[in-house]
Amino acid sequence: MSLIADQKVKLWYSPFACSFVPHVVLREAGIDVELILAQVGDMSEEFKRLNPKGRIPVLAIGDEIITEMSAILTAISFLAPEAHLLGRTSLETIRVYEWLNYLSTTAHAQSFASIWRTERFTHDVNLYPSIQSRGVENVRDVYALIEDKLSEGHSDYAVGHSFTVVDSFLILLYFWAGKIEVEMEFTYPRCTRYVKNSWERKSVAEARKIHMIV
Repeated sequence: MSLIADQKVKLWYSPFACSFVPHVVLREAGIDVELILAQVGDMSEEFKRLNPKGRIPVLAIGDEIITEMSAILTAISFLAPEAHLLGRTSLETIRVYEWLNYLSTTAHAQSFASIWRTERFTHDVNLYPSIQSRGVENVRDVYALIEDKLSEGHSDYAVGHSFTVVDSFLILLYFWAGKIEVEMEFTYPRCTRYVKNSWERKSVAEARKIHMIV
């Protein structure tokens, strides 16, 4: 089946969670979307039937159910190719996926998850403090790399000179870092300038309201 832009689009989301990322991208693409709340940590049986992995985000385009961040962002981008959300050249698209893989795995699934979803890493609650402490160290390492990458790019955007799906992900991770009391503004000034440049962008501001990110 081909993805057709006039099909009904639904996004299952949870405030503060990574579903903020595709929400921004949907707004950026100008796609009408039905938002359905699926609270992290309290997923309904109906949601688990929809996505047996029990994780958000989940995207529906017509009858097609799509899970996993990179797949969801790719699907949205295919619905609005004129927005160039995967980059404007083949090399930019490669760089977009390079970023997405790193942000989805090292940054999100390993670093932040070890702090907020420590039960995924061990059954021994006595180990939680050391795992969480290491998670904070990993977040700092992640942002040191991001700081360097953004400094090398000499652009207001992560890839090329226009907004891509990567930018929405980096904005969320910046907000998350502040929630674990990682000092961002002075330690990572390039990241801070980068995020502030997009903070009031229409797509970002609209998604922030729904996700209560201030």
